[in-house]
Amino acid sequence: MTELPKTFDPAEIESRWYAHWERNGLFRPERPDAVPFTIVNPPPNVTGSLHIGHALDNTLQDIVIRYERLRGKDALWVVGTDHAGIATQMVVERQMEARQDKRTNYSRDQFVEKVWEWKAESGGAITRQLRRLGCSMDWANERFTMDEGFSKAVVKTFVELHKRGLLYRDKRLVNWDPHFRSAISDLEVETQEVKGGFWHFRYPLADGVKLANGADHIVVATTRPETMLADMAVAVHPEDPRYKDVIGKDILQPITGRRFKVVGDEHADPELGSGAVKITPGHDFNDFEVGKRAGFKAADMLNMFDADANVVQTADGLIPERFLGLHRFKRDGVDGARERVVAEMKALGLLVPHVTKTKEGEEVEADFEPRTIQTPFGDRSGVVIEPWLTDQWYVDAEKLAVAPMQAVRDGRIEIVPKTWEKTFFNWMENIQPWCVSRQLWWGHQIPAWYDEDGNPYVAESEEEAQALAGNKKLTRDPDVLDTWFSSALWPFGTLGWPEQTETLDRHYPNDLLISGFDILFFWDARMAMQGLEFMGDVPWRKLYLHGLVRAADGQKMSKSKGNVVDPLGLIDRFGADALRFFMAAMESQGRDVKMDEKRVEGYRNFATKLWNAARFLQSNGVTASTGHEAPHAGAPVNRWIIAETVATVQAIDTAMTELRFDAAANAIYHFVWDQFCDWYIELTKGSMDEETKAVAGWAFDQILVMLHPFMPFITEELWNLTGERENELIVARWPQALYAVDGEAQAEIDWLIRLIGAMRTARTELNVPPGAKLKLVVRDEVEETRRRLDRQGAALARLGRVESLSFGDDVEGGAAQIVVDEATFILPLEGVIDIEAEKARLAKALAAAEKERDSLSGRLSNPSFVEKAKPEAVAKAREDHAEKAAEAERLKAALERLA
Repeated sequence: MTELPKTFDPAEIESRWYAHWERNGLFRPERPDAVPFTIVNPPPNVTGSLHIGHALDNTLQDIVIRYERLRGKDALWVVGTDHAGIATQMVVERQMEARQDKRTNYSRDQFVEKVWEWKAESGGAITRQLRRLGCSMDWANERFTMDEGFSKAVVKTFVELHKRGLLYRDKRLVNWDPHFRSAISDLEVETQEVKGGFWHFRYPLADGVKLANGADHIVVATTRPETMLADMAVAVHPEDPRYKDVIGKDILQPITGRRFKVVGDEHADPELGSGAVKITPGHDFNDFEVGKRAGFKAADMLNMFDADANVVQTADGLIPERFLGLHRFKRDGVDGARERVVAEMKALGLLVPHVTKTKEGEEVEADFEPRTIQTPFGDRSGVVIEPWLTDQWYVDAEKLAVAPMQAVRDGRIEIVPKTWEKTFFNWMENIQPWCVSRQLWWGHQIPAWYDEDGNPYVAESEEEAQALAGNKKLTRDPDVLDTWFSSALWPFGTLGWPEQTETLDRHYPNDLLISGFDILFFWDARMAMQGLEFMGDVPWRKLYLHGLVRAADGQKMSKSKGNVVDPLGLIDRFGADALRFFMAAMESQGRDVKMDEKRVEGYRNFATKLWNAARFLQSNGVTASTGHEAPHAGAPVNRWIIAETVATVQAIDTAMTELRFDAAANAIYHFVWDQFCDWYIELTKGSMDEETKAVAGWAFDQILVMLHPFMPFITEELWNLTGERENELIVARWPQALYAVDGEAQAEIDWLIRLIGAMRTARTELNVPPGAKLKLVVRDEVEETRRRLDRQGAALARLGRVESLSFGDDVEGGAAQIVVDEATFILPLEGVIDIEAEKARLAKALAAAEKERDSLSGRLSNPSFVEKAKPEAVAKAREDHAEKAAEAERLKAALERLA
């Protein structure tokens, strides 16, 4: 046994122990005969850095995996990273730009080779950061979504889905990023509020047709004038009396001269603007659906932009040449298509100006009505996303969604918290085709080849595709697959599929997936689809969805707000154990976590308290326990701590079964801080006989094991410094909760704690000098209380600072009275404090607290304040009211104690 230093250094301990665990294969000990338990990590981007969301997600996973490992299971935590198509290509291209180089200077293969070089040199920083957090992953079998085996699984999946009629090529609208010249997923679209405008234009009705009011035109409104060049209809509500008579009639687009129909569609809101909307199905998701309902085929819808969002000629050739080549927006001082369209409509006298009045009543005209527009941006490129009509590969998500929904309904997949089920079903029941192709160079190239007529041949290799095509010349599809396509295979692709490996047989289905709710559909649902389709079983039996980590004021963290918290900085300041414990203690099902550095610091103090408790035990000759079972104990205090230890094990086991991380963390926290450190150590000071040493050593060992999943570093250090051990703590045995709870000992020590606590509170409230010893008079006690006082008299005298104990004596002068169970405990105060002065002080403080309480109560009962004040002001008032109410009750009780 090594003498413990006075203080511990988290940084030194963490780096040393993590290296030891990994070097000795302790994250995956050989347990071929044990019950398997498997989780997979949501693979972070290979370009990523550890952010606070990663810290929460991976802390929760590590708690589970360490807990199950301690319980003797063959615990496998699959680890790996995602190749992150757009993000990685962007990083490498930026590095090239810094050297005045660019991707297009190279062939595709040459550029991909440069990406692999970048990965070897700089990629995967986040895996080193996950190690700093203490994540006990199976690094010996780390996977990457672009490694050879996983790539084989991706190609196999694509080809099989195509054979089964679940994957096809189609022309549809996608989120197009003109910067990357690629389709992107909804998850990569960030909606921002942008100051824009609402323009109103007159579209002439054709062939002399007029509205019921005699007008020869319909006024349409739009936030995107530039797309008028590809308009294909004007929609009105079929029941709108203003337009019912012209539904089916022709109308003209003034600039292009294109004739198209007025269509009836409920998408048009009669209450919004003029009630008429222009329909551009090739550049708006809502318009696309209206167009389909109006009978337009996707192949016939007009596309007016190229991949860079510059105007190109439409299929009917009606865009005037003067618009061709213009960018959609103004840039570098040059007007774009938007400005030119508005200018021409205005010149034609077809712009309806927006009229406002000044304070003086003068009318002022403007070209548009100012509006705040919800605008989609690429989260990485920062450019406005263009809904773009293009040919892409799609997965029939509607068919694949059937099996996962049934699995949730019949309980094969349990979603925790259950409240997320409604959201899950709502999305799955309304799911759209999944666009899986991306116009990038980095990623899994789509295994499809085209002949000269554009017919695709899908196969696992070019040789197989050529065999399907015969003698036709083939060209490989240049696109790559959406990264979510490959990561959807994570639960079984990482285990060796499509090969039938022993690992796959043993560890699929996985037991649990822990993920943020924000990727429920982008990743979790798609894993369920692919797992059930290709493995015939669910990917995991339980899905736990945690919330977001928010700033202290509840706002979402973002770089633009400047409220992002760096978890590595917190680890540097407080240690990984403190950050991990904070994450666990604050993770309450269904709620977001509010960042609070003071609480992280508080858990660093908790680690210090544990360290000091170990030093106290060591200085009193307490060593490691010699057995897994609790030692025999006769003293009530030892029987009590054994019972409390067992109760804590039971509480943690229950909480972990229910995935209540906060309940598990708080159970061990209160046991360590309150029962063991504050009371057991205090109650046994000065009476450390051999029985107490044995019990204390056993209880402390159980603490280290129970606390290990939450605080792995300090517990492993203490485990190895407090005695000779057969194994490291990471592979120790979880405590058993099979002992009979000693109710008699628990009741007696709980009674003693309540009595001492009440006496200390009374002394503090009444300003009794800390060093003063008081007499204690007991009245109305039963025989059991007398026996307890006899057994616990020494502890009561020491911890309660009692000079003498008597029963039923009269007390002259002022005294404090405390009631515990049936008995009244009286502390005579004559000559100890100035009774009358103390009464006056308490009465004055009580009056002040009541006044503030009542004032706050009045404010909170005022509807005007509650409804109109800022939410944070109302919350602060409620906190202050609760504080003053509690203070008043405390002072009132103190005043009443003075007899």
